[in-house]
Formats: sequence, structure tokens, C-alpha cells
Amino acid sequence: MSTNLANVGEDRRAVLTPTGPQPGTPPPAEDPAPPAIAPLTPVVDMFAAWKPAIAARALGQGISPATLDAAFASLTWLPDVIERDSRQNEFTKTVWDYLATAVSDDRITRGRQALTDHATLLAAIEARWGVDRHVVVAIWGLESAYGGFRGDVPTLSALATLAVEGRRKALFEDQFLAALTILDQGHVTPAAMTGSWAGAMGHTQFMPQSFLTAAVDFTGDGRRDVWGEDPADALASTAAFLAGFGWNASQPWGVEVTLPRNFDYRLAREGFRLTPGAWATLGVRGTDGLPVPNHGPAQLLLPGGAQGAAFLIFRNFNVLERYNPADAYVIAVGHLADRLRGGPPIAGGWPLGDRALTFDERTELQARLTAAGFDTQGVDGLIGPNTIAALRAWQVAAGLTPDGYAPPSLLDQLRASTPDQ
Repeated sequence: MSTNLANVGEDRRAVLTPTGPQPGTPPPAEDPAPPAIAPLTPVVDMFAAWKPAIAARALGQGISPATLDAAFASLTWLPDVIERDSRQNEFTKTVWDYLATAVSDDRITRGRQALTDHATLLAAIEARWGVDRHVVVAIWGLESAYGGFRGDVPTLSALATLAVEGRRKALFEDQFLAALTILDQGHVTPAAMTGSWAGAMGHTQFMPQSFLTAAVDFTGDGRRDVWGEDPADALASTAAFLAGFGWNASQPWGVEVTLPRNFDYRLAREGFRLTPGAWATLGVRGTDGLPVPNHGPAQLLLPGGAQGAAFLIFRNFNVLERYNPADAYVIAVGHLADRLRGGPPIAGGWPLGDRALTFDERTELQARLTAAGFDTQGVDGLIGPNTIAALRAWQVAAGLTPDGYAPPSLLDQLRASTPDQ
């Protein structure tokens, strides 16, 4: 699953290569799979040295020797996992390119069929947890193409490889230990525990720790089975996960809106919320020209800047962020759910001539903003609220529209105003 941490980190402008199966039927090509890389002897030695240390931790946490023996029998270093992980920073998509795949006509058609095929199951899940079935099915569609592409990478080996690689050692060691706990509890066998290259598993791509905290046995067979052909436990677990973070059944994720001329784009900032009525007094209205119904305080989101579609987003948007923190992902889930319900396409345009900044360009953007006196609170290539706030402040100082959006042309303007030191 994209739940917490493993999928896209804190970068909320660019869409990084997902950890789980990508959307599409057939699945859209990620970046071409890299050739197999022969592991270097020092890495193999590190992997061999790591295994007894993590085994000792597992035994100390109560994992049975039999479970460890079964798990370690096929534990293997996977160099392809490291290659895929390293490519996440570089390969990005714009929001509109991502949405074109994520909310394709084919995905909408297949999602509506899934709603029909599993109507009784989905009605029972919605009644139990109060989470809109269209949202649950949208997540299912994005994470595994409605169960068609659940991933075939051995989860234990993927997590072990990422732990030994070391950049996020503690994170992936904890996930590895959680995976051992899942095995020890008898929910799945080591051979059947497969998923994405980053350890996300099953129909809706749960990471092991999220599985332990949120997965449910909806079928009543004594196992929480998110891997098998029957999606019942996985879909119910997804609803339980969202409900656990406060899903509000009476509230949408967001509503597309239009903005007036001369709108103050500084108001479209992280954490600034007004009621829809207050937004309406500022000229922010639904695409039908009417004030947005009062679903509670809302933030204005401009994923494509002043030239792109605009949305008022509600607290359910933040709940969906617990599944995956990227704005593009949350918009895709919400919009796909709306389309499955019979809603229209996004009405606003996008700056189609722009491309996403590369990782190196994003780090350069942060470095130049900070050097110019607009501190991004770190230079890491991850465009989060601090960087967007710094960018807006620079745009105001430069007499530009302060929408916090950074296409390559804006980076060029920043370069021109902040010569290399």
C-alpha cells in the first residue's frame, strides 16, 4: 500500500514512481525495468552479517524459531529493489500526466464493473465503517488495477534489501519485523507474501506495520488475507484504515472551484482554511457558479498553479493523505471516486506545456531560494509546505503571481535573479 512513508515521501508537487503496482490495464510502463545488477561481494557480506542480528531482534520480540527458519530459508538480496528505489527521486510526472493514467476511461469502466460485481460486499463494508464504497474501490483501482497487479516481489527479501542498503535502515527493519509478525500469526506463508518492490502487499498495498494496525478479518476465516484472489479482507481493511483516521461520511474529499480575476493566491496556502461561504465572498465558487455547500472548513489547493484546476479540499483529503501523502495521489483517488459515482471530468485546464522538475532541479530551487533569503528549511529535493511558502514569498518579492508553483520557467527566472555564488 502506499500507506505512510514508503510511497512518495513528502514531495507533494511531483509524482514519484509508486512503490506498488502502477495504475493501468495493461499496467502503464514504469520506467523500463533496469537490467539485473550483479551484487558486489561487500554488499553480500553486509546482507549475511545483517541476518543473524535481525534474527536475534525477532526472537527477542517473540517471533518463533519455526517462523524465522521458514522466513530465512528463501531470504535473498534483491539488487533490482535498490535500483528501483534510487530512481524514485529522478522520475517524476506532472499532476495532469498522472491523472490522465490514474483516472483513465478504462479505469473508470473497470471500476464501475467492480462496484457491480462486489456490490453486496461493498455495501456491507460501507455500512460497517462508514467509508464511501467509491473511495474504497478507487484506492483498489489505483493500487493494484482492481486486484490485477498485486506485485510478485518477495516481501521479506524486498524489506531486508532496503534495510541493509541503509538509507532508511530503521524504517525497513521495523517493517521487516512486522512482516515476520504477520507470518507468525499465520495470516500468510512466506511464499505467498509478495507485493511491490518496497514491501507493499496485496490488493490495496498495505505495508506490514499498517497491516498489523488496520487489517481486518472480514470473511471470518481467522486470517487477514489481503493477498489472495478474494478482495474482501483487503477492501474492508482499507475502509477500516480510513475510518481509523477519522473519515467523515458526510463530507467530500474536495470540490473543484473557479477563482475570480485578481484573486489573492497567497490565500491558497497550507493550513489556511475558511468555510465555503467565506470563500464564496472572495469569489471562489463551484464550477456551476454557485457557492460550494458548507461541508466544513476548507483549504484552497492549486496543484497546477494559477493556470491549473483549483479545488477546495476538506478534512477527508487529509485522511486520504494517510494512505499516500502526495497531492496528485489524493486528487486521483477522490476524482476517480467521483467519476465512478457518475461525476464529470475536471473542468479546469492545466499548464500542459510544463514538465515536472527533476530531483536535481528541485534541490537547486531550494538552494537558490534559501541563498536569496527565503529559507526552505532544508535542501532535500522534497517540495513540501516549507518550500512552497518560501517560493510564494520570493514570488511576491519578484512581483510574480504567488501561487507556489514551480515549472522550469520559474526556475530559470530564479537563476537569473540569484547568480551562482
